[in-house]
Amino acid sequence: MKFSLSWLKTWLETDAPLDDILTTLSAIGLEVEGVENKAEALKPFIIAEILEATRHPNADKLQICRVSAGGAELSVVCGAPNARTGLRVVLAPVGAVIPTTGLALKLGEIRGVKSEGMLTSARELGLGEDHEGIIELPENAPIGTNYAQWAGLDEPVIEIAVTPNRGDCLSIRGIARDLAAAGRGTLKPFAPAPIPGTGASAILWNNEYQAACPWILGRTIRGVSNGESPDWLKQRLESIGLRPINTLVDITNYFTHDLGRPLHVFDIAKISGNTLTLRHGIPGESFTGLNSKPAKPGAEDCVIADAAGAQSLAGITGGEATGCDASTTDVFLECALFDRVKIAQTGQRTGIFSDARQRFERGIDSQLLPAALDAATAMILDLCGGTASTITQAGTRPEWNRAAKLRFARLKTFGGSDIAPPEAVAALERLGFTVEAEDALSVTVAVPSWRNDVAQPQALDQAPDLPHAQAAAEGAAAIEPEVDLIEEVLRLRGLDAITPVSLPVASLIPAPVLTPKQARTATARRALAARGLLECVTFSFADDAICALFGGGGAALRLANPIAADLNQMRPTPLVTLAQAAARNIARGFPEFGLFEIGPGYQPDRSQALLAAGLRCGATPLSALAPPRLYDSLDAKADAIAVLTALGVPMEAVTTTPGGPGHYHPGQSGALMQGPKTQLARFGTLHPALCHKLDLPPGSIAFEIFLDAIPAPKRRKKSAPMLPPFQPLRRDFAFLVPETTAAETLLRAAKGAERNLIANVTLFDRYQGKGVPEGQVSLAIAVTLQPLDKSLTDAEIEAVCTKIIAEITKKTGGSLRG
Repeated sequence: MKFSLSWLKTWLETDAPLDDILTTLSAIGLEVEGVENKAEALKPFIIAEILEATRHPNADKLQICRVSAGGAELSVVCGAPNARTGLRVVLAPVGAVIPTTGLALKLGEIRGVKSEGMLTSARELGLGEDHEGIIELPENAPIGTNYAQWAGLDEPVIEIAVTPNRGDCLSIRGIARDLAAAGRGTLKPFAPAPIPGTGASAILWNNEYQAACPWILGRTIRGVSNGESPDWLKQRLESIGLRPINTLVDITNYFTHDLGRPLHVFDIAKISGNTLTLRHGIPGESFTGLNSKPAKPGAEDCVIADAAGAQSLAGITGGEATGCDASTTDVFLECALFDRVKIAQTGQRTGIFSDARQRFERGIDSQLLPAALDAATAMILDLCGGTASTITQAGTRPEWNRAAKLRFARLKTFGGSDIAPPEAVAALERLGFTVEAEDALSVTVAVPSWRNDVAQPQALDQAPDLPHAQAAAEGAAAIEPEVDLIEEVLRLRGLDAITPVSLPVASLIPAPVLTPKQARTATARRALAARGLLECVTFSFADDAICALFGGGGAALRLANPIAADLNQMRPTPLVTLAQAAARNIARGFPEFGLFEIGPGYQPDRSQALLAAGLRCGATPLSALAPPRLYDSLDAKADAIAVLTALGVPMEAVTTTPGGPGHYHPGQSGALMQGPKTQLARFGTLHPALCHKLDLPPGSIAFEIFLDAIPAPKRRKKSAPMLPPFQPLRRDFAFLVPETTAAETLLRAAKGAERNLIANVTLFDRYQGKGVPEGQVSLAIAVTLQPLDKSLTDAEIEAVCTKIIAEITKKTGGSLRG
């Protein structure tokens, strides 16, 4: 919300300095976002007169202007078509900086003629969009005077942030009211004299949509003269960034910001028939709005229509076809009360934003309509002439009888400030609340009609600020209004005046910042990043056809209102969006990389699981230790195992089962299981058909880790580690086993042969070829023996080795390789 200081002072009688006003605004909740004074940037620009304008000898479109600015005459080359002898203009002398471009003027020559400055347009000075010619000033503009000072631009323009509940402060009078209540001046009264009408209105109202518009007024004003607005009105609108259009339109824009009361004027000559109807929009109908863009109302939107069709999207934008211009002589002035929810819904559906919509959807003063209509009528009669008719209306004035009760003790117990009851009551009265009843413990006040945010009805379960039992005892209807009144009293004193109180400390030892699930996610993220994978953050929805490739799809996870046609399905796994990201990288010339994401996957029953998924494409990085090779399914398994290990999963209890879902290669995939039922992860090479459809290189690998399935680590008392006093020893074995035998089966058999002595078993070689029988494979393992109470003799070592051979032979059907 923007307003100039002089405009504010039309409602606020004050001698408070600017800094004091700015500080007070922020202290009472109207945060100051910026202060602009155009005079600062326009200091060098002065009023001058063109003494003579002659054609440039070397350019047809340029003129040489002999200019007087109160001192020595200057020669200025100008290309504006309206530059002429005797015109008073705005001169930018050498050294001035043009506000809109930031360029500093230098003495120079244009086509061989010296130019000692520049004659400026409104757009170059940041005062409007007019760039067709230079600014034309009246004949009485004083030569040599600072232009900004003469034009009344030497005043600050303040911009504040208005929270959604404070619709009353989207008006300059509302801001003045708050400042007056905070002790920074006196609010001037608003009591426009009623305008006696002459004759009936030429246009009548017909309201077929009272849910969207409970009350609407209007009147005809005949014989107006619509032209350019007076300077004071144009300057006020320009100061807040509005472009003056014509007097009638400027008056409606003026009251939108001055009183927070949007208005609209129709050109009667352009209305079909003698009735304007408020009705539902008709699907398919369209009209051109005042922004010169098509407006397409829906069946739930409210439109104002004549006999020819919709002419206005009620409460949001008028129509170009019935707008006022220089030929307008008779107008119909509309002043309506629109439902805030309906306006917000229409604005969201159509995407049209306007000053009127901003105010209606936040709530306007429902009792202000007659006074605002009279004030606007008076200004139109004063500036445009004409004769006003009687008022025509549809609907009835809504009743306003809200009340709220404040218990003084709550200012201390809930608000944290020790404020005396008389001070609290006086603060509320300055804001416009009227005392209905008062005693030593509480006060009941009538809420003014411009405060839609106070004493709104609220259900019991929507009042979380009090315990349920206490809320039930006090009554839900009394909870929120009291909180609203506490807020009003506190903010007028200044929220910075509340004594800060530390929250109670439950324990000297702070609670963990992260939950176990959050900690697990962070650990997985670090582990994957340490393995060279790049993290992605993608949408949790994708195209249903792509989701189907990963086992997803179906109506249960279809989005009713997707943000895009190809983002209409909740993904079954983060691999869906990772694969699309990988394809985009490959298409842009990055064929070798690894990506991962930790995010949700969705199942047909609408359940959600947290997964850590990764995908690798191409070959391993260049290295001096090993030549590059294409990634394979075991690389994906290694990534998954690295994460599970980092999360504290005991890997000796994890088994590998072959195969996987349909998006993996059936012969190059598997799952990591903990027990027969708990699947911790799955991995493998992506299916060739899937890679082809998604433009991924064949052989791309992936893994998915189900973080929710990983059990929380058991809490055990940690004791100091005890190092064995005896040295470990290692024995190597090579076994011939059937080629279908999983290496894991062999490792488990060796580990179980003598659990008290065998500390570790590692596979270090796999060979199949010459010297190995057909259908068999040689697996070599290293077994580490760790004695705990004595050194082992050769006989004892031999006995352990015999057990290992026997156990592996029994479990795998293999034999020791000779």
